[in-house]
Amino acid sequence: MNLWYKKFISQPHQPFFTNGMIFFILFMTLFVFSYKNIIDINSTVLTYHAYTLIFVVFIQFFLGFLFVVFPKFLMQAEIESKDYMRQFYIYFIASIGILLSLIFYSKFIILFQVFILFAQAMSFFLLYSIHKKSTLKDKNDTKWVLIAFSTGLISQLLFIVSQFDLKYSYLFSKIAINSGFYLFLFMIIFTISQRMIPFFTRVMVPEYKINRSNKLLDIFFVLLLIKVLVLSFEDTRLNLFIDIPIFLFILRELFIWKLPTFKTPPIVWILHLGLYWIVIAFFISIIESVFAFINPNFYFEKIVIHTLAIGYFVTVLVGFGTRVVLGHSGRKIETKLFALIIFIAVQFLALIRIFTSISSNFDLNYIFFIELSAFLLIVALVIWSLKYITILVENEKKVEKKSNWKA
Repeated sequence: MNLWYKKFISQPHQPFFTNGMIFFILFMTLFVFSYKNIIDINSTVLTYHAYTLIFVVFIQFFLGFLFVVFPKFLMQAEIESKDYMRQFYIYFIASIGILLSLIFYSKFIILFQVFILFAQAMSFFLLYSIHKKSTLKDKNDTKWVLIAFSTGLISQLLFIVSQFDLKYSYLFSKIAINSGFYLFLFMIIFTISQRMIPFFTRVMVPEYKINRSNKLLDIFFVLLLIKVLVLSFEDTRLNLFIDIPIFLFILRELFIWKLPTFKTPPIVWILHLGLYWIVIAFFISIIESVFAFINPNFYFEKIVIHTLAIGYFVTVLVGFGTRVVLGHSGRKIETKLFALIIFIAVQFLALIRIFTSISSNFDLNYIFFIELSAFLLIVALVIWSLKYITILVENEKKVEKKSNWKA
């Protein structure tokens, strides 16, 4: 047991990926049980669905990745296990606490939300200390990770404040969720993506030349900031004036990148697909805004957020997760039929969730499609976990002949 534990905590992605996946499945299961009235949750959907996925689930996956690559970005020593495990225990306890509080006694939720905020503050300062120590001249990517992380701390604090019965509690909660989604989670994932996806592509296609705009992250953050401000007015028509610039900006950027999608193996092109979902999401948002003018009764039920969350976040999560799990376990980084099926399944899940958002307009059973899309996502996560999370918790590291990837 002691040897197993030492192996499990030896690399930061192992405990954080495992924890993230377990609670992703549990919170999605709770969501389904709530919709089916199996469990009566005395909290709003903002708390038991939006808050938990943004501030509890997704961030743990990408922290596991950041704790691996952040020192490499800055040419610093690896983070010691005692430093990240101290945070892991807090995340783990807080995650369990929030889950049980939602089921049994919702007034305790705020206590564990404070724990999560404290843990994320620790994560921020750990990453900041690495950034500060580095003498590299180009620290732009890590700077923007830290900026996004700091907005996440502010967003979560604002959400905690919104739990009190104040005059502007509802406004605070909406701003907290929107800024948490776009300025915190989306910005962190995009910052990692724009650094790592072109790099992974060049490893597999040596003739590929990485070409990104100099002010890519600066401009993108400002656009997302404006997006959050516009969303605070809760007028879908106004979104048109920011979604068009974001759509054109990302479309132009991906055109500049010229990703050789058809020349890469599935372990890489799945990451390309994740990026393309950003374009699709904001194109859908433009359509939603146009409909707000010409047919305001047509309902799009959180379609943009779910397109990004499943199409982009989950696709990248599965793509990065598969690559990191294989590479750091000593296995060949390759895509076998199992992984390929999961990759394709996630794309269909995104399409199903998009259809679910508009299903009520066609007199279809919206609740059925919500439950179906959530259930299928849970199944996909469980199947992926049975293959890859089990690798993270195995007793011994298995070394295979390497592919041309660097682990």
